[in-house]
Amino acid sequence: MTVAASVSGVEIRAAASPRADEILSPPALAFLADLHRRFDARRNALLARRAERQKRFDAGELPDFLIETRAIREGGWKVAPIPADLLDRRVEITGPVDRKMIVNALNSGAKVFMADFEDASSPAFANMIEGQANLLDLWNGRIDFTDAASGKLYAVKPNPAALMVRPRGWHLDERHLLIDGKVMSGSLFDFGLYVFHSARLQKAKGSTPAFYLPKLESHREARLWNDVFSHAEETLAVAHGTFKATILIETLPAAFEMDEILFELKDHIVGLNCGRWDYIFSFIKRLGRNPAFLTPDRAAMTMGKAFLAAYSLLLIKTCHKRGAFAMGGMAAQIPIKGDLAANEAAFAKVRADKEREAGNGHDGTWVAHPDLVAVAQQVFDRLMPQANQLSVMRDDVEVTSADMIKVHDGARTENGLRENIRVGVQYLEAWLRGRGAVPLYNLMEDAATAEISRAQVWQWLHLKAKLDDGRVVTPELFRATFADELAKVRAALGPDVYDNGRFAEATKLFEDMSLAPTFEEFLTLPAYKLID
Repeated sequence: MTVAASVSGVEIRAAASPRADEILSPPALAFLADLHRRFDARRNALLARRAERQKRFDAGELPDFLIETRAIREGGWKVAPIPADLLDRRVEITGPVDRKMIVNALNSGAKVFMADFEDASSPAFANMIEGQANLLDLWNGRIDFTDAASGKLYAVKPNPAALMVRPRGWHLDERHLLIDGKVMSGSLFDFGLYVFHSARLQKAKGSTPAFYLPKLESHREARLWNDVFSHAEETLAVAHGTFKATILIETLPAAFEMDEILFELKDHIVGLNCGRWDYIFSFIKRLGRNPAFLTPDRAAMTMGKAFLAAYSLLLIKTCHKRGAFAMGGMAAQIPIKGDLAANEAAFAKVRADKEREAGNGHDGTWVAHPDLVAVAQQVFDRLMPQANQLSVMRDDVEVTSADMIKVHDGARTENGLRENIRVGVQYLEAWLRGRGAVPLYNLMEDAATAEISRAQVWQWLHLKAKLDDGRVVTPELFRATFADELAKVRAALGPDVYDNGRFAEATKLFEDMSLAPTFEEFLTLPAYKLID
């Protein structure tokens, strides 16, 4: 339904949800409307630039470092000093913004908790409002609660993790809020509500209002965020530079503009992060129509080789040259209950990955499960006894544009195709039910997993890829494998669970997008129409 808000030009198109009146108060809505009117036209223009650039990639153009910003890359500038509470970020835990997750993550022993309104949350309107209310309760000292089912008390312990917030990316709308008849940006909605309600409370508690900003593709998009930060600071009467950001370098175009992104946000930025899963998705999305960039099984695309190794090393060198943190990527493993050997093998992979990161010079890393905090911290404590590695300059690293797009060696297999299908569909089905962080096959998956899965299936179909057994990935092979794999999923879950879930919608959407003649920018765009 449409609810006329008490602010001129603002409409709320959503069913009533708990605490929506509090979070969407008239002053908060006025603040959101101001952000929309000032910045949404620029956002849409930048999204149009993405589409225009994709046409050039499709025509054979390859990404490269920008000629026009060479002076920025060669300059001696640095970012503003990093606040004291963010100087040690050796282990960060990420997860959705439900109340239980927030308390458990803050108590996990990690240095930072990233409260995620993006890939780890399904953007049902009630989820987004609840997340804002939970964070407001945190800073008002009333986040504690007793679980109705178990009777267990959840309370934040002394010395919790520092909080960072990830709003949705520039490409995502918040279709439940209209300003002057147009849907609002999900980015501005999430950021705007958090800073309006919670930033000054957070600052008063001695904590820095800090954000993880996702899916940027250019320094122009970073400039827009910088202007949003500056305007919000001025409007809310806090000092310029109060709000801090870490940018996820999780798109291929952004990796060629890391210096420029740091420069645009130099008063507000504290670091960059290797968003590895979305980066693989972006690599396929931007170059996937070109046969020279046909990818192997996802399992073959590891961080120590080819384009992933090149971009992570360049990120470290670039950040440390500018006095900014270079954060490592996600360990998505979750404990394997009842199988000690398998659990230890999974944790050994985590240790090896974190040893690579710490040894290369990263200042910290991500985990998805509280049980991995100690595993990652032990590695960083041993290899990084100091608070960070800003002094590790990596002048030995020389990365060319060719290195940045070098494809991993490896086979394309039937098992790889099947894994893409079963993981992608099951994640999408859970997302449609309102869950954004989903445990599947001993990994904590988020939207990036589903994006990689359907992107790679589309690429293999589009380029008629050969599997290692000689078969070509045709629509017929895909459909047969798809049907067989989903029958196995139904048998494993049970007919009642499968048939009463949202698998009919998830399977249709995944199949249609995989077989489509053109590649949809994001799986979550058409899927968003199916929630709420």
